[in-house]
Amino acid sequence: MSNNKTWTNWAGTAECHPRTFLYPTSEEEIQSIVKEAIKDGHKVRVAGNGHSFTKLVETDSILLSLDKWQGIIEVDGNIVEVRSGTNIKKLGEELFNIGLGQENLGDIDIQSIAGAVSTGTHGTGIHLGNLATQVVEITFVNGKGELITCSEEIERDIFKSAQISIGALGIITRMKIKCTPKYKLELINSKSTFNECLENLESYKTENRNFEFYYFPYSDIVQYKITNITDNEPKEGGIMKYLNDIILENGIFKIMSEISRLIPATSKKISWMVGRFSSEAVRSTWSHQVFATTRLVRFTEMEYNIPAEHFTDCLKELRAKIEKEEYHLHFPLECRFVKGDDIWLSPAYQRDSAYIAVHMYKGMKFRKYFSDMETIFKKYQGRPHWGKLHYLTPMDLEEKYPMWEKFHAVRLQMDPKGIFMNDYLHSIFGK
Repeated sequence: MSNNKTWTNWAGTAECHPRTFLYPTSEEEIQSIVKEAIKDGHKVRVAGNGHSFTKLVETDSILLSLDKWQGIIEVDGNIVEVRSGTNIKKLGEELFNIGLGQENLGDIDIQSIAGAVSTGTHGTGIHLGNLATQVVEITFVNGKGELITCSEEIERDIFKSAQISIGALGIITRMKIKCTPKYKLELINSKSTFNECLENLESYKTENRNFEFYYFPYSDIVQYKITNITDNEPKEGGIMKYLNDIILENGIFKIMSEISRLIPATSKKISWMVGRFSSEAVRSTWSHQVFATTRLVRFTEMEYNIPAEHFTDCLKELRAKIEKEEYHLHFPLECRFVKGDDIWLSPAYQRDSAYIAVHMYKGMKFRKYFSDMETIFKKYQGRPHWGKLHYLTPMDLEEKYPMWEKFHAVRLQMDPKGIFMNDYLHSIFGK
């Protein structure tokens, strides 16, 4: 435990000074902390690894870190129970050691598994859901200090709320994940033009397990990534992979980003250069080593989910707006695809979806760019990623999520005194 500590997120977009910072090491200790907070009238929030861009974690009261509550608890066939604070990279390694893997992952592996699930983190693949769809049971401490276990069969309404809850129901302590036998993937990084990519979009999506692409503003360049299951022997790339991932994609990009920040007028040219010199490569290895991308250059991000059928029109309108406004921008737009689900606060609720993410280098002005992009996302029935920046009101969100009121009712049932609420959650759910 430490007091008077400052907490900041990865991007530097959130900061708080909790009166108490705690590192529980057991489920019983987590439950005890919540009961004491209820008794003393204090608020509680949980910090994962800070990769959400919103003020979701901020509190001036009690902040918990689950960094000391990690690892696999139990394995039953392909169902694995894990502690909620388990780092995704660590989980991938532990699963691999027992012959298992996760069905799909996002492109960042530094988050805690509970944080990633609770904010709707996703990968890409039209036959694959977000991470929360892999979860079959959740145990959490609610705002009454009770230990609640829920699944499709037990307390289903609570389960559909808890799968993506943004920490509003309680503190997740354990979850059971449906895994697969471990598998290898072949990753192909390649490039094409903007129009060629859109013309072949359906075949790219349907003929490959995972497909995503990056569009570089002020250019006609698209870099795409395709992965498929393979029996090939792992081929890591050795020193060339290191040079590409660390030196080119992070080191040189960091230098270009600093130039863009210091001399914003160079942003257009730099965006073209980054696209022009982006890498093309083929790599084969185990799945948990393929999904994640090394990210050493820090940024702010907004990401929206839109119905898959609106993707092309939306992206073209975003591109036209960027070229018209000439924002000081050199980060690409990231485009991914996800199967619909039945999770109440999932952006992919009841619709096969496309995700489009926009980024701005840390230290550069992003508000007008993000606001303008959000206006277009909203036009195409967009729903925000819960871990990324957005400017929606409770009224906006209620309109976008058919199960909003049902989730709200479960939230009030689980946390009647609002001990897990903070200013940011009030800005989402209302007072």
